[in-house]
Amino acid sequence: MYASRHAENDAPVRARLRALVAQRPRWGVPRLHRLLQREGLVRNNKRTERVYPEELLAVRRRRRCTRAAVPRVAPPAPSRPGERWSVDFVHDPLADGRVFRFLTVMDDFRRRSA
Repeated sequence: MYASRHAENDAPVRARLRALVAQRPRWGVPRLHRLLQREGLVRNNKRTERVYPEELLAVRRRRRCTRAAVPRVAPPAPSRPGERWSVDFVHDPLADGRVFRFLTVMDDFRRRSA
């Protein structure tokens, strides 16, 4: 069975890594490795990449906000003609491959194009 020769040398690296993570919780392995490298504790990034998850120091990922900042409210229904208009561009391909584009303007009360 394989036994690591460097396990006893990891104690100072683990302690310093925990201290750095406490100071800078949003930093990941590459930036923390550079700090450890400047202090002379590690040479190769493989040690940092091995020790970091063993110490359960993973950076928490931010979740995207899925809710709208302002709740959507349906606009009130129009009460008379000409009060609210809807505009849309519509396109459709023709038989010869060209695209036919046109602008539609609709009165929301009558539901008729203008």
